[in-house]
Amino acid sequence: MARLHEYQGKAILAANGFKVPRGRAASNADEAVAAAKELAGEVVVKIQAWTTGRAGIGGVAFTKSAGDVRAYAERMLSMNVGQFPVEAVLVEEKINIDREFFLSFAIDDAARAPMIIFAAGGGTGIENRAGSTRRILCDVNRGPLDSAINDAVASCGLSPTQATQLAESIRKLFAAARSVEARSLEINPLVLTKNGEFVAADCRITIDDYAVARHPELGIEIAREFDHPPTPLERIAYAVEQNDHRGTFYFAQLATTAPKGSKGLVGFHGAGGGGSMMSMDAVVNAGFTIANFTDTSGNPSASKVYRAARIILAQPELVGYFGSGSGVASQEQYWSAYGLAKAFWELDLDIPAVIRLGGNTEDRAVDILHRMSKLLHAPVEGYRKTDTPAFIAARFAELVAGDGKKWRPRSPRVPKFVSDPSATKLNVKNGRVWIDTARWPEIRAAVETHSGGLIIDREGAPAAALPNEEFATKDSELLACDVECRLAGIEDFYLELNIPGLDEFIASTLPQAR
Repeated sequence: MARLHEYQGKAILAANGFKVPRGRAASNADEAVAAAKELAGEVVVKIQAWTTGRAGIGGVAFTKSAGDVRAYAERMLSMNVGQFPVEAVLVEEKINIDREFFLSFAIDDAARAPMIIFAAGGGTGIENRAGSTRRILCDVNRGPLDSAINDAVASCGLSPTQATQLAESIRKLFAAARSVEARSLEINPLVLTKNGEFVAADCRITIDDYAVARHPELGIEIAREFDHPPTPLERIAYAVEQNDHRGTFYFAQLATTAPKGSKGLVGFHGAGGGGSMMSMDAVVNAGFTIANFTDTSGNPSASKVYRAARIILAQPELVGYFGSGSGVASQEQYWSAYGLAKAFWELDLDIPAVIRLGGNTEDRAVDILHRMSKLLHAPVEGYRKTDTPAFIAARFAELVAGDGKKWRPRSPRVPKFVSDPSATKLNVKNGRVWIDTARWPEIRAAVETHSGGLIIDREGAPAAALPNEEFATKDSELLACDVECRLAGIEDFYLELNIPGLDEFIASTLPQAR
């Protein structure tokens, strides 16, 4: 589920007839001061972060002073929630509150129907007052049932006018949620002001992943549930997923630094949800901090696994690379091994890697990793489905303890012949094959064999054996050829695969990286 910030949710509520406090979001202190001056009165400054309990971490402040607004905004915009920075604050008018209510729309998966939860009392700690909430049944088309609304409102001790307004707020909540296909929409609190108006004082909203494409007006970059706004690496990874339908690729950053007492940050690469969770637990239990969660499953292409590994290794300060997940019956594990092997060689991996690729062709997958390890400056060990996550996590801890290095992101190694104007270039999906034309007579037999006949000799030069469009889809097979040539000592064949924005990201964040 994709999340929206409070100010974005309030815009949706306002468009559906709710009263919301006057105010606007600010991404710097100057904008915050300007917003406060426009409001001309006491204001509240609130961090825009996907977390509860903002007041408890210093993320909410009331003031009448423009100077205080500046100070609060500067402090809040320098905060991290979890390990990720606050990017905006909301500056809005203070509301004179008489009473508070809790109002929430959600999809009840068990009932397979929408549901509204209502309580005559909102604010902090509503989770601990579940016994006082009412569940208002909803028809998927018509919304909340009038009888259920009336029963809920009748218990609140409101005047007839106020009761009518509250009932209408419940109906408008359903309309607002339906307008954007929300998975959940919570107003906590919905306040009754001193002058008798109902105002949505706070708002949290999530949008169904499958609905995001139908609502470009929401500006959602990534249709997934994160606990922070998308990072640059998450944006890069999401673009990779969207451009290659073969299998899945999920990437989320979890930590950028390891806390005191941790053995260090680990780049995590899973395959299959349940197995990945077990493997993450094993790494954490071994004393490490997970830098990211990554999953490549559903029979991913070798090129997709390669790109995933490159993105994982764009994170600095990793002490090792840990790959483990489920043995998926339909997944040929050697494709993943080829993708990992290419990434490890290109980046000259110098931190330990432990990879568990259980399932079909696991022996071939382990052999690929074992052979590639001989070309690297750090151990890469492959394991099978009979090797438990706990066992390989313990082995990983031994390797890291004996290595002591921390990873520095870098651009990939590219053979020098690629820049030669005489080199042969063959286009593939989001990339290209490069062959040293001058060396073709010597490497022809190996390339024809390792490419499975995809590349042949034509009048003394390398050429694609298939029409251009069909050849372009064989990027995984050609990646395997790249790796096998490398393992055979052939430096004159290279598959270049695009990852838009990744090299620029590394260059901008780590100018010292080679």
